[in-house]
Amino acid sequence: MKPRRRLITVIAAGLFGSILVPLLAPPASAAASSVSCRSSSHPVLAARLDRDIDRALRGRGSAVAVGVDDPGRRLQCWLNSSAHFDSASVVKVTILSALLRKAQEQHRYLTRTEALLAKEMITESDNYAASALWDDVGRYDLQHFLNLARMTQTYLGPGPYWGLTQITAYNEVLLLRLLVNQNRVLDTSSRDYALGLMARVIPAQRWGVPAGAPTSLTVHVKNGWLPLLTHGWRIHSIGTFTGPGGGYSIVVLTEDNPTMTYGIDTIEAIARAINHDLNPAARSRVPSSEFSPSWGTPDESIPTVADISGAR
Repeated sequence: MKPRRRLITVIAAGLFGSILVPLLAPPASAAASSVSCRSSSHPVLAARLDRDIDRALRGRGSAVAVGVDDPGRRLQCWLNSSAHFDSASVVKVTILSALLRKAQEQHRYLTRTEALLAKEMITESDNYAASALWDDVGRYDLQHFLNLARMTQTYLGPGPYWGLTQITAYNEVLLLRLLVNQNRVLDTSSRDYALGLMARVIPAQRWGVPAGAPTSLTVHVKNGWLPLLTHGWRIHSIGTFTGPGGGYSIVVLTEDNPTMTYGIDTIEAIARAINHDLNPAARSRVPSSEFSPSWGTPDESIPTVADISGAR
């Protein structure tokens, strides 16, 4: 899959400073069309993941990008890591992170209104809340956060269309790393705040990467779902898993799905393979998602070509 042309010119990267979060090495072959798992300390596990993710993908018609990051095992898996996808609602984690960074720089807590909007945006995927915070944070500070986070492959959506932000699996893994590791971009209270909201996503929206994870772990997840005329349904799931035996993240981005259910099935087949291989002794696991009446309803307004052109 070839990365799409940028919608927005990226502002030059700002000063990042020394960081405490372990650096995430770019994939050896960012455009690889097959799964590549590597671990210097757990090569057998990496080979098993390589095989099982490949098996989960067989016969699926979706275009897929995958990122797996387990710093404790020095393990990473990549598939189409630099391919660009319309973000749909997974960008809401970026919006929240930029809001928290802006508040840090202003040496203040979130206002009562900001906190309410953040809760609705993450736990319920409320679009009005996302639009309000997209405007409240502003493009300058959204891009400022991307620069600090070194998310150089992420391009903000045109005008008000946050759901058309261009994202990659590699950059989404970078974002999750910032949330679970000490660093100089987001302080401990900001990271705890974001992870706390992601742990309280409503049940109907907890499909995707949690499938197959041990129930003993805390799952922090955000999903996105959006159909457009080209490439069908965009169905994405990003999440990180904390607790005893946890400390890893999974990103699965998909498009060319004929239905929302098809995309969820694709993601959960991949997630089950990953979660099982990383936790072979788990006695109780998160089951595959049951169909919800809300599936099939777009998560946000579907813009027309004219809308997008006018917003640039």
